[in-house]
Amino acid sequence: MNSNLKFYQSIRVKIALVFALMLMLTLECVGAVFVRQLETQNLNTFKQNIELPSHVGNSLSEQLTHSNTKKANKKIQEILNQVDNNNISEIRVIDSKGVIRGTSTSESRNVVGQKTTDSTVKAAIMNNQAHSENIYDSSNQTRYYVNVVPLNDNNNNVVGALLMRASLEGVYSNINSITLIYLSAALITIVLSMVLATFISREITRPIEKMRKQTVRISNGDFSGQLKAAENDELGQLAGAINNLSIRVEEAQKSSDSERRRLDSVLSHMSDGVLATDRRGNVTIVNNMALQLLGVDGEEELISKSIIDVLDIRHDYTVRQLIDTDQQEIILDMSNAGTDLILNAYFSPIQHESGFISGLVCVLHDVTSQQKEERERKRFVSNVSHELRTPLTSIHSYVEALNDGAWQDKDIAPQFLTVIQNETDRMIRMINDLLSLSRMDSGTTKLNLEYVNIKELFNYILDRFDMIIKNDEENDDTTKKYSIERHFTDKDLWVEIDTDKFTQVIDNIMNNAIKYSPDGGVITTRLLETHNHVILSVTDQGLGIPRKALGRIFDRFFRVDKARSRKQGGTGLGLAISKEVVNMLGGQIWVDSVEGKGSTFYISLPYVPYEEEDDWDDQASKE
Repeated sequence: MNSNLKFYQSIRVKIALVFALMLMLTLECVGAVFVRQLETQNLNTFKQNIELPSHVGNSLSEQLTHSNTKKANKKIQEILNQVDNNNISEIRVIDSKGVIRGTSTSESRNVVGQKTTDSTVKAAIMNNQAHSENIYDSSNQTRYYVNVVPLNDNNNNVVGALLMRASLEGVYSNINSITLIYLSAALITIVLSMVLATFISREITRPIEKMRKQTVRISNGDFSGQLKAAENDELGQLAGAINNLSIRVEEAQKSSDSERRRLDSVLSHMSDGVLATDRRGNVTIVNNMALQLLGVDGEEELISKSIIDVLDIRHDYTVRQLIDTDQQEIILDMSNAGTDLILNAYFSPIQHESGFISGLVCVLHDVTSQQKEERERKRFVSNVSHELRTPLTSIHSYVEALNDGAWQDKDIAPQFLTVIQNETDRMIRMINDLLSLSRMDSGTTKLNLEYVNIKELFNYILDRFDMIIKNDEENDDTTKKYSIERHFTDKDLWVEIDTDKFTQVIDNIMNNAIKYSPDGGVITTRLLETHNHVILSVTDQGLGIPRKALGRIFDRFFRVDKARSRKQGGTGLGLAISKEVVNMLGGQIWVDSVEGKGSTFYISLPYVPYEEEDDWDDQASKE
């Protein structure tokens, strides 16, 4: 029996008590009927025993009609004395006038000759009807049976009445004795029945107790035990059903655990954040990615909180609005001063087959890069449109002027055609740059990699710019004057690069340095080796780049001074192309600048120490 149950709560005790109560009720009913029948039968027998012979009544009737009262009274007394019945306590004879004419007891002789006060006697004489009743005398606690019988003469006229009084104590004493015997037997029967009921209930509840213990083990996750059914009765069938239930629950538990582990694994390794709520909108499940996206250290900071507070959308939405909508997407801007973060929150209700909605699932997808790319795409399209519109507008204006007759002017027409050619060349360069960027973005650009002595290549590129300076001086050109300084390591550095594309990068940086350097300025170039990298730098003495523009200097079509850059023929794509090329080569490019003092562009390329004779050694070993 379970110790946690109180004594009266045990089904074993309840069965015994119910059985005992039913038996007690049955015995009480049977006993009441039995005692009542016994009482009725004994009383009837007693009444039959105290009835007087008919000749006594006739004799008394004759005496009551006798004219000599004194002689009649004497005769009446003799007749009463002759009555031999121990059950009768007293017999009185009353005439039709209500006068007591005789009594069987000497103690009541003094009432002879007096008027009777008994109403039943008067009623019997008046109505000529017998009357009997049981009377309880509370003064001496004695029961009596009183029987009043009218006395008639030969003409059936009432001449008096006969009153008999008999004690019922003997009858009820006998009834009480029999009742006591019955109660004792009933009590013994109840005690034996309780013992038997306890034994039977124990036999019935023993398998039930085993079933209870088995179900407790099942609820605690222990499915190892099996119930043994001794009989193929209802309890045996119930034991078999519990065994089957245990197997089914174990299989369901294993399946549920497997699904839960699979779900936990999926949620843990999802690239999207997932939050689940109850029907009130309070968070119940959150995965690691959601914690990272929301910048929370532990799930305890989110569990049981409203999802509209977690996502900070209480002013815009309610939980009911999110649940009532089948599918809803919300863009959340979670950016702060340090980082940009834009999330796409996708809400879907958790709905049962019955239609009951038990909660909400929110999937958080990081769309920062997509949004950034979308903004970049729109800005790129806007910049391309703007950049192409300017030369096209110029070309259209000059062509229109030529069409209006300016082609006939020998002085103006060549100038207009020169402008048209320059603008056309500018658009061609821009389109070629855009095609190059497009190929890089799509990954279709192929690199022709080879090991190159970067010092020689850098010197070769700078020599071309020195040649331009020399030619300008010889031709006494009035263009901007500048000089190039070189600070190179003495060591030959062999780097695997695409020579043409790397040359394009250096050309872009050098052209920018020349454009923005003052007349007579010095462009300083450096080459050194450090930490398995080759570092190239180009420093000018130009206007420099504002600090707020440093982060966008490599963006497409970005110019610090748009009017000046366009005037100098730039497309705004050179540095963007340079960055893409350097990234493809596995390197990095960046810039340092102080506004008003110039800028320095750095290029870092991966470098593995390599000696030229290593190739000869390898070839010799192969031979």
